[in-house]
Amino acid sequence: MADHTPPLEATQHLNTDMPLLPPPPPPVVNGDGAQQVILVQVNPGESFTIRREDGQFQCITGPAQVPMMSPNGSVPPIYVPPGYVSQIIEENGVRRVLVLPQAEFLPGSHSPLHPHLPAFIPHHAMMPPPPHHVYTTVSGAGDMTTQYIPQYHPSQVYGDQDSHSLHGRSGFVNRDDRTSKTYERLQRKLKDRHGGATKDKMNSPPSSPQKSDCSSPTDIQNGLGKGQNSPGAAPVKGKQVGKVKGSPRIDTETQELDEETKALQTLLSNISKPVMSDIEAKTAVVTWSPPAAVNGDSDMANLPDSFFYEVAVSSSGKYGKFKTAYSGEELTTTLEDLRPATDYHTRVQAGCNSLQGTPSEPVSFTTLSCEPDTPIPPRKTNGTKNSLVLQWKAPCDNGSKIQKYTLEWDKGNGTGEFEQCYCGPLKQFRVTKLSPASRYTFRLAATNDMGMSNFSEAIDFYTSGSVPPPPASPELVKAGVTWMSIQWRKPSVAPAEDDISYVLEMEDETSGYGFKPKYNGDDLSCTVKNLRRSTKYRFRVAAYNSEGMSNPSEATEFCTCPDRPGAPYRPAVKGKVHANNFKIIWEPPKEDGGATVTKYIVEMSEGSNGNKWEMVYSGSVLEHVCDQLSPGCAYQVRVYCISEGGQSPLSETLLIQTPAVPPGQCMPPRLVGKPKARELQMRWGAPQVDGGCLVSCYSLEMSPAQAEEHREVYMGPELECTVIGLLPGKTYSFRLRAANKAGYGPYSEKCEITTAPGVPHQCKPPHVACRSPTCAIVSWETPAGNGANVTEYRLEWGAAEGCIQLCYCGPGLTHEMKGLLPATTYFCRVQAVNVAGAGLFSEVVLCVTPSSVPAAVSCLRVRDESEVDVPHYSPSTCLALQWEEPCDHGSEITSYSIDFGDRQPITVARTTNHIIENLQPDATYRIRIQALNSIGAGPFSHTIKLKTKPLPPEPPRLECTALSHQNLKLKWGESTAKTLQTDSIQYHLQMEDRSGRFVSLYRGPCHTHKVQRLNESTTYTFRIQAFNEAGEGPFSDVYTFTTPKSPPAPLKAPRIERLDDHTCEVTWEALQPMKGDPVIYSLQSMIGNSEFKQIYKGSARSFQVSGLQLNCEHRFRACAIRQCQNPEGPQDLIGPYSATVTFSSQKTELPSTTHKNTVEVSRTKRTLSDEQCAAVILVLFAIISILIAFVIQYFVIK
Repeated sequence: MADHTPPLEATQHLNTDMPLLPPPPPPVVNGDGAQQVILVQVNPGESFTIRREDGQFQCITGPAQVPMMSPNGSVPPIYVPPGYVSQIIEENGVRRVLVLPQAEFLPGSHSPLHPHLPAFIPHHAMMPPPPHHVYTTVSGAGDMTTQYIPQYHPSQVYGDQDSHSLHGRSGFVNRDDRTSKTYERLQRKLKDRHGGATKDKMNSPPSSPQKSDCSSPTDIQNGLGKGQNSPGAAPVKGKQVGKVKGSPRIDTETQELDEETKALQTLLSNISKPVMSDIEAKTAVVTWSPPAAVNGDSDMANLPDSFFYEVAVSSSGKYGKFKTAYSGEELTTTLEDLRPATDYHTRVQAGCNSLQGTPSEPVSFTTLSCEPDTPIPPRKTNGTKNSLVLQWKAPCDNGSKIQKYTLEWDKGNGTGEFEQCYCGPLKQFRVTKLSPASRYTFRLAATNDMGMSNFSEAIDFYTSGSVPPPPASPELVKAGVTWMSIQWRKPSVAPAEDDISYVLEMEDETSGYGFKPKYNGDDLSCTVKNLRRSTKYRFRVAAYNSEGMSNPSEATEFCTCPDRPGAPYRPAVKGKVHANNFKIIWEPPKEDGGATVTKYIVEMSEGSNGNKWEMVYSGSVLEHVCDQLSPGCAYQVRVYCISEGGQSPLSETLLIQTPAVPPGQCMPPRLVGKPKARELQMRWGAPQVDGGCLVSCYSLEMSPAQAEEHREVYMGPELECTVIGLLPGKTYSFRLRAANKAGYGPYSEKCEITTAPGVPHQCKPPHVACRSPTCAIVSWETPAGNGANVTEYRLEWGAAEGCIQLCYCGPGLTHEMKGLLPATTYFCRVQAVNVAGAGLFSEVVLCVTPSSVPAAVSCLRVRDESEVDVPHYSPSTCLALQWEEPCDHGSEITSYSIDFGDRQPITVARTTNHIIENLQPDATYRIRIQALNSIGAGPFSHTIKLKTKPLPPEPPRLECTALSHQNLKLKWGESTAKTLQTDSIQYHLQMEDRSGRFVSLYRGPCHTHKVQRLNESTTYTFRIQAFNEAGEGPFSDVYTFTTPKSPPAPLKAPRIERLDDHTCEVTWEALQPMKGDPVIYSLQSMIGNSEFKQIYKGSARSFQVSGLQLNCEHRFRACAIRQCQNPEGPQDLIGPYSATVTFSSQKTELPSTTHKNTVEVSRTKRTLSDEQCAAVILVLFAIISILIAFVIQYFVIK
């Protein structure tokens, strides 16, 4: 079942982990019995499928042997692919069926041309139907029966064809939207199928191809058949795909795709065979057409527009192996690197996303013949001093038989110019009459009916000469412990040929065998290995060529190098280990390496990590004293030796710990910061010598100056402490010592420190004496000093006990406080200061200043008019003042004195506001005020300037300049433009409403106002008032104005009805009576361009006009007249005229009928008013502006 099948003995049996196939039983000896054991050998990369008794399939992958049992004793037929043959081998009653390439069984044939021929997996349609024999798998009980079904499911197909995964083609995914959607649907359905059958597939093989009802060989191309290549097909340039080792196996679920997938696969399979053109000797052009849709297929609308194509070429026949030569989307490609005069078959296969159709029908073509290939250079088969025999092989004739060969040479000149020395059909030639030991260059070409091939590469040959002379003695290049590098020179008088070889011989005196060859070749140097150390050897060399061998050279003696000695023994301590030294000894190495040890090196490292090593001894003695060590430290010691062979490895390391000693003397303790009066902060450092052990504690002792009694004030591991309970200004002596586990070290030198002086004692309460309500004298006494004189005093003073502030700092004992407030309580205290600092404050002393005159009045201002509610208050003759009450300084304020210019000051009672009356209008006054109490008058306040306002203006005379039935236009005063700009007078116009109240109509500087929305024939009452900065003036007398009655509304254009040639009837609309007044109508007419004349006046709403002139235009208009019933008498109010109506009277040519003829009346167009004309002009201007802006935006800016 596989190519190049290995022997059965080397094949592994089926894995015992598979529960359905237990190990095979012992073989049946009698092969002709009722049952027969058949071992099916599954090679690596292949699979074998069987059907179990329960109907499920099981797939077995190689390498394995599957034991099968035939119930009738016959061997089942094994169907093999083309090019393979099955062979039955019987060993000890067990028959083995091997499927091997047919070439291996040809009698007298050589090994197969392609030993790694890939397995060809035929489709079930190409195979004959299998026999329906029942075979039983070998089991312990023998009760499981299965149907024997030959399967060809290799897990991997080994070949040269570029294969693509069925579900993994990345180069042609996402062609367009429809292709992507189709691909996603197929993937989703396949995923659902795989997910549903996962549990059944865990222990069962895929379905057998024999169960498929589809006879199309599509599965071959989409799965197993894609791995077959032709060994003769050459690679083609263009879009090539990467080579892979085999093609993936397609699952049987793809045979059950839905209708849409089958329709797409049917379309891909409907591709016509390719067309060959431009066939040359090594190239050919292949062209094909896209797949054509099948008639009546309803799913073609959802298929993609683009496909990918694979072009395969075979040189081994129509059913041979095909090799992919092109893969892409183009519809044409060029096959290159073909063999001339060779029959080829080519086919094309279409695909889309993950589907591939059936390949097209193969097309055969034959390449043309051409000149032979370039032959390989000839070779020398024999030669003498005067001749050379050359032989060559025939190159590929490329479809045309080779007629002759052309051999050229350079006659030994070496110039590169060749001449013909042979031309004929033979494949060898003897060149004679040559010079001995000379070089000749040859090249070869072949000729057939198509022409001559290229010449082969030029090759040099030498004729034979004399035996070479003996070479010089060999020389030593470099020697090692077990090897020596020997070189020699070419003989000085040697033939010119370059094929001289050399034989190097060596003699080992200890062996007694003499010289033995160690090298034979063309090189001039050699390295002899596997020698013994520090041993002498003799060497000689001889040269030889085709004529013979020369005499050997003189023998020379060389010696190998000695090996390095072994590591010395681990050093040991001799005697006692001291704090600063110890003595070590060691033994020489057991193996000296063939040379005497000349020197020992001792290295030592401080610490247990061994990071830094230092050499402490170098000599031939086997002991050494290591001194100048540190106490309490760990040291590592190691030894190595040196001989002629080199340096030995290091010995084992010896770890030594030196004992610790008490620490050394400490430095004297020092003061941290400045000394304080009652405590000192002391600090010290660790001793420079710790004795090889960490310092565990320190002892600090203190004694007064000039005293020998020391007492311990601190003992602990810290490097600082605070000594308390000291006296200010005293001198103390300190000493320090350190201790470790070995004991206390010596005391340090003494250190004397003097404490700082103390702050003064608390002062006595100060004495306060008031000189005036604003001045006081504070005095105090000097407190007792504390080792230093008082340098200054600090006096704090404040009006509140918690808010006192520093007001004096100096050496004096008294201080005068000024600027005090009368009748105010003050608090004070004093503090003494010396060089040591400030003492405590004295007790707080309470002091009250005597009463005084009131303080000056603040915030004097004038009140606004809105704040004054006094009747008959006039800002032109009065000033309303307001102020805040000042501090009375201990005595209640009784009154205030107001000074306002040259007049006598005004005294008012205790209040905070006052109105000064009887002042001059528009006058300026300087006003100030002071407060008075029982002690006297306080200071005046600041002076303010106030000015009275002028008198308000008188009301103007009110007139009515225009009136109508709905509005009145009122006017007052002078209304020139100059007056409006300079006059600051404004006016307030009011009108009386129905309830008798006056409501405001207008307030402003204008002199006219139009009252609108009034009723007709109604009396209205008005009054006016003037005001300015001085205030509002009085209202004027009441003015009464009456609106007239309103005229009637305009009528619509009258209607004219023709009665005869000289008579017509004019009709107009009727109006209702207006507030009891009757309404009559007036009708006017005009003939031609004359003036309108009244032709009717009355209450009727129609009038017959007679006596009309023929062939003339008559114009008519009407208006309404209101007859007002006034007490003075009736009065007519004429309303506006209606639009003019034109009537043309023409003579009637036809006899009149019983019906009246109605003529069309042309109405004159109403003329536009001024406001309407202005509106039309404004609209036109806006439209033109918008058009201009649009033109500028579109053509200029953009």
